[in-house]
Amino acid sequence: CPAPSSLRTANGTRVCAQLYTKNSPYYDECCAGKSLVVGCGADVPYMPLKWSGSVSSLVVGTRCELTVWSRAGKRGMTRRFGA
Repeated sequence: CPAPSSLRTANGTRVCAQLYTKNSPYYDECCAGKSLVVGCGADVPYMPLKWSGSVSSLVVGTRCELTVWSRAGKRGMTRRFGA
């Protein structure tokens, strides 16, 4: 997985979090498959089409916090992730 401090887009913009579809019990095989980038300050109440229930690993950037909900529209239980 990338280091939290190295999360950046191709043009160098800082990224808050990066979510991945594939995971593995072996660390060097984690953070694989398709990836979804969450920008700093993003407010996304719904997962993009085909992403709901498919995230298996994630990395959160430094000085950033990712809050997720168990139900669409920011409803249900929450969980917060940090670097």
